[in-house]
Amino acid sequence: MATKIAPAGYSFTQISLHWIIATLVIIQLIIGEDIKPAYRAYRRGTDVTPDDLWNANIHVYIGIAIFLLAILRFAIRLHRGVPAPPAGESVLQHWAAAAVHLVLYAAIFLMPLTGAAAWYLGIGWLGEVHELGKPVIIIAVLLHAAGALWQHFVRKSDVLVRMLKPSARS
Repeated sequence: MATKIAPAGYSFTQISLHWIIATLVIIQLIIGEDIKPAYRAYRRGTDVTPDDLWNANIHVYIGIAIFLLAILRFAIRLHRGVPAPPAGESVLQHWAAAAVHLVLYAAIFLMPLTGAAAWYLGIGWLGEVHELGKPVIIIAVLLHAAGALWQHFVRKSDVLVRMLKPSARS
């Protein structure tokens, strides 16, 4: 069985999916509160205003888009692989990066699932779990961005550049 060699960088598709999902997640964090009036009305069995329904639909559709794009991104990751960690990275740095990536992947899969279960199936406690995910994803995104900037400006590695510039498959 042949050993899979890590690519030198990310593909155009991987980079595009990263930035599209990142943008959609940030939009969700900004407009996420807009779904609450519609959700409360839905839970009480009262009428939802057209504006509240519009806001809720935007939030739900963006969440579905994030979930579907995350599936595609993860499938490509499994098929193509990812670049190796930068040379000279300590075990602690590697562990921290892996932990933040795990939290981010968990969030981009679990947030849409818990939100959809609360919205479409009326499972209220999953709505609570969904809301608890917001500070988790904010912290993970901030750590992820800080790590990329630290790698770029302090360690002078190519970690940030390879998420901005596509690389041919090596």
